[in-house]
Amino acid sequence: MRPDQPLIDWAWIAEHLDDIGLRLVQHLGISALAVAIGLAIAMALALWARRSPGLRGPVTGVTGVLYTIPSLAMFAALVPFTGLTLLTAEIPLVVYTLLILFRNIMAGFDGVPAEVNEAADGMGYRSSERLRQIELPLAVPLIIAGVRLASVSTIGLVMIVSLLGRNFGGLGVLITEGIQTFFATKVYVGAALSVALAVAADLALVALERRATPWAQGVAIDIAQGPIRTPEWIP
Repeated sequence: MRPDQPLIDWAWIAEHLDDIGLRLVQHLGISALAVAIGLAIAMALALWARRSPGLRGPVTGVTGVLYTIPSLAMFAALVPFTGLTLLTAEIPLVVYTLLILFRNIMAGFDGVPAEVNEAADGMGYRSSERLRQIELPLAVPLIIAGVRLASVSTIGLVMIVSLLGRNFGGLGVLITEGIQTFFATKVYVGAALSVALAVAADLALVALERRATPWAQGVAIDIAQGPIRTPEWIP
């Protein structure tokens, strides 16, 4: 920061609200797309591993190895093939969500009591019906917990995407440009909004979890005392 420069230049902020808003929306869009694609892939892998339990270890191992690759190294490896494009930005972001989401989805399935599945089978549920109407609803809390963690992590990682250019870095562009020009206001605005975005996303997902599982609190399944009590919206 230059000595003659105020810590926060409110006049600059007022004059650049459109650009700041654009960066915020861009940051949210890139993050949401990565988490959505990652959730779809992780769910497919989890369902595959559920049918073939021997695949669980290898899938966890591969996604774990991918998670350890430094983001800058992955960007550098992709640029010669995919260029400075949105695809280059999204691939690493999606890859980094897979381990978190896969493990949480599997934990959600593991958390369904065996007696519940046995009772569902005894009631004539087919495998696909049991998955859709019993297992997935009961696994929702842990799945959303994984989405929360992946979302917050991805929002932070998008800052690094700014190295690919102004079109893909979201709020990271403000921070990068602020550091390069010694303009502290851009750095503080980018950092503050990224934290606010992560907190807002986490709170929104908590609200979604409560709305999706209103039955989760205070509902106990006791096979010995009677039939399975399921949410009202489960036929």
